[in-house]
Amino acid sequence: MRQSEIIGLLIVCASLLTGVIFYPQLPDRIPFHWNQYGEVDQYTSKFWGVFLMPIILLGCFILLVIVPRIDPLKENIKQFIKYYDGFLIIFLIVLLFIQLWMLSWNLGQRIDPTPISALCLGGLFYYLGILTEHARRNWFVGIRTPWTLSSEIVWHKTHKIGGVLFRICGILSVLGGFLGNYGIYLIIGPVILSGIFLTIYSYILYQKLPK
Repeated sequence: MRQSEIIGLLIVCASLLTGVIFYPQLPDRIPFHWNQYGEVDQYTSKFWGVFLMPIILLGCFILLVIVPRIDPLKENIKQFIKYYDGFLIIFLIVLLFIQLWMLSWNLGQRIDPTPISALCLGGLFYYLGILTEHARRNWFVGIRTPWTLSSEIVWHKTHKIGGVLFRICGILSVLGGFLGNYGIYLIIGPVILSGIFLTIYSYILYQKLPK
């Protein structure tokens, strides 16, 4: 087991332990979803409100641990494994941070969810840009279109520009946290546009390759 996996497992355990500690102090019905205006629009039972996030963390941890071991191109993943390990840890920390915020909300600390979401997603998108730029061709990690998976050249060029775009998305996402109700568009919009652009870009690059 790699060091990053040990740290990831500790984060999952911390998430579960946090839920157990605060469970007796929480109400029977727990706010679980907030709309773009920061208003609660969905409630859930106490059990799921406390333990769904630890379950999600555990599932994501298992998936991220398995991926480098089952990918047919796992030798390529080894070439950027330190960046992959960084993503594993950052992703789990973001989920843990969201869990702590949700618990604090239910304990009376009503912090606006928009800046929290913007900060978490912004940091995640920015690091995703770093991971994307260093990713080598594989079946699970990166911009996986039929054209990037079919050509090393298309993969490399698409991921080079993709890394830049995702880092920009991260910065824009953080800025969106300061725009109030309209911030959600700056958080999500650039990511969707980047995905569409990169898909089309990889297709065009592939079509230009010598046949």
